[in-house]
Amino acid sequence: MRRRRVGVIFGGRSGEHEVSLASAASVMAALQQRGHTVIPIGIARDGRWVVGGDPMRVLSDEARRALPSGDATGGAKKALADRADTQHAATSSLARMEPPGGLPAELRQDMDVAVIMLHGPYGEDGTIQGLLELAGVPYTGAGVMASAIGMDKAMMKTVFQANGLPMVPHIVGLRHEWKREPNAVAARVAKEIGFPCFVKPANLGSSVGISKVKTADELPAGMDEAARHDRKIVVERGIAAREIEVSVLGNDVAEASLPCEIIYTAEWYDYETKYMEGLARLVIPAQISPELTARFRELAIKTFHAIDAAGMARVDFFLAPDDAIYVNEINTIPGFTSTSGYAKMWAATGVDYPTLIDRLLELALERHR
Repeated sequence: MRRRRVGVIFGGRSGEHEVSLASAASVMAALQQRGHTVIPIGIARDGRWVVGGDPMRVLSDEARRALPSGDATGGAKKALADRADTQHAATSSLARMEPPGGLPAELRQDMDVAVIMLHGPYGEDGTIQGLLELAGVPYTGAGVMASAIGMDKAMMKTVFQANGLPMVPHIVGLRHEWKREPNAVAARVAKEIGFPCFVKPANLGSSVGISKVKTADELPAGMDEAARHDRKIVVERGIAAREIEVSVLGNDVAEASLPCEIIYTAEWYDYETKYMEGLARLVIPAQISPELTARFRELAIKTFHAIDAAGMARVDFFLAPDDAIYVNEINTIPGFTSTSGYAKMWAATGVDYPTLIDRLLELALERHR
């Protein structure tokens, strides 16, 4: 592949800010290894652009300073910021700040393609994708519509249902409904979903704002936590199941990796378990039958096309004891360090990390053409 000028956009305004830093640091190192020219473009928590010089160092330092003392995930977030800081190649010139909402010069210059390594709202939801569409800049990953659907779990499940994809039972409620009629909402959850259940804000990832609710008494705390992050709340039935993931790569024609299984000892796959070293492990390929392997890969591609995704995605599944498969969700910008599940699944399928990134650049340019 020819060498290109590649912008890498990272940081962002969501609760997944630190995850984005770690993903972007790995991507930038691999791009430089392949001989590409990397243009780092950071976005601070308040939406300001951080450009020129060393945006990664600025945002990593800021992330460590900004962690509130009472944040239960603070240890994991600090570890992610430290990992990002030590992995990237620092530059000596000073970064500068530009106000939010504009278009920094780095995006207006002669850039071949942008790699979006933003997770969560304002990065994975179609907003930055729309800005790049307006600027005429090719970018990696899904377009505006697919990104928006993939971010909003309520809309995602509506589209999955329309495409006949299997899901666990769920309901969607609004924050104002919970505040106005908590007893009615609680009665609906008990009748239609039952306990245990998982309560989630519709528009976040990395398990931010999610609670496992084991009894009716725990429901108010879980609903309040989800409502703190979003006006739309998804409540899903909790089932005893193995957690299986599949990586997808492509545009109109897509291919699926070998599946992996996530093994952990925590009660559920929360933020700390996902991002603290040693708390979870990936078994690749998942120890399942060839028939189930083929079914997972087939369903992953069907899920990818259901939302009209592009470039990359990771599809998360549940595997019940009776071998029933349920689609949990699709992530259009999955965690992207070299040790993240997305990359490790492709490595096990025969596509190493630098080659994977080159493929994503080519898919972005193909889609733009």
